[in-house]
Amino acid sequence: MTGKNVSMKLTENGIMAAMPETLKSDNLRPEAARAEPSRPPGGTRSLLFLREEELRLAQDLLYFGYRDFTAGADRILATLEMGRAHHRVLHFVGRAPGIKVGELLAILDITKQSLGRVLQPMIEQGYVHQAPGVTDKRQRLLSLTEQGAALERRLFDAQREWVLRAYREAGPQAVEGFRQVMRGLMGPEARAQFEALERSAAPGRTTPTFSPNPARPPETRGG
Repeated sequence: MTGKNVSMKLTENGIMAAMPETLKSDNLRPEAARAEPSRPPGGTRSLLFLREEELRLAQDLLYFGYRDFTAGADRILATLEMGRAHHRVLHFVGRAPGIKVGELLAILDITKQSLGRVLQPMIEQGYVHQAPGVTDKRQRLLSLTEQGAALERRLFDAQREWVLRAYREAGPQAVEGFRQVMRGLMGPEARAQFEALERSAAPGRTTPTFSPNPARPPETRGG
């Protein structure tokens, strides 16, 4: 080895010795020399999904997804001369047994008259049970009868496989993103009602507590 070569070798070794361990190892891997793709400031991703056409596509997705999601349950309800209003009552009463009529009105965002046209026949036909409040006899507490619970289960099963298939195809990360988007579509009142349902249906719940704290009196809403 010549003096020149020895000098270059020593210089290189000296530089390497002064470098951090991570940089030394990167210098030995050719793939480490490849530059990372440039990212916008703050690590944010592309905002192309905020374009108007993408937002219109979101409307399309919501429409077609909801149409097919509800189709199976709609067919069952049609055989009983019922509709989606009946399904909503079955769903939310089933999710929160003992729910007050006023709380159900707040969730459905309809008038007493509109709810009465749906709820009273369901009580008379044996799908929903109505009882007075424990401390306030003026309150009306709703729960599903055995017949009502069986129908609600049929409707749920018609939609369960639809959601299950979509969740499996999308994967856990996409499912979490979907939940975040759906929460983002809710206003403050709807989000409070949803979170109250989450608490009411939580595993280990010992009382049928449901407290959505509606921001507006249900009687003032349109049908």
